[in-house]
Amino acid sequence: MQRAHCVTEEIEPARELVVESLIDSLETVDSLVDEMYSSMGASRSARKQLRVAAEEIFVNIVNYAYGEGHGKVVISVRKLADPPRLELVFMDEGVPFNPLLRDAPDFSVDPDEREVGGLGIYMVKQAVDDIGYEYRDGKNILTICKNVV
Repeated sequence: MQRAHCVTEEIEPARELVVESLIDSLETVDSLVDEMYSSMGASRSARKQLRVAAEEIFVNIVNYAYGEGHGKVVISVRKLADPPRLELVFMDEGVPFNPLLRDAPDFSVDPDEREVGGLGIYMVKQAVDDIGYEYRDGKNILTICKNVV
């Protein structure tokens, strides 16, 4: 179990969004992330990095968590203080999978010869300030934190 170390004082209570694991739900997820981050006065680059990370995580849940079917994805968003940051928690009841155990892609290998997979979580790790995963009570729980500036 790897937990994110982003817990600090909450600025306001968490907002929770429950959506189906369908690509059509991505716009709703993006809207919530943008709204919460923009309200904190985040820099444009920080907002873009968080949005890319959130999209990558959500799309991976849609594509892989429930196999050929789909299920619920719960996304909790909290504004935190000291330093000002946003915490996003993605929960699904799909196949247990810890993306943090994936090795970074081997960039020395030609992209056409490189093993498929791992680039997305690598991008997420580069975009956020903290990341953690745990599997608890039949749920994958991935937490990311991104500073405002």
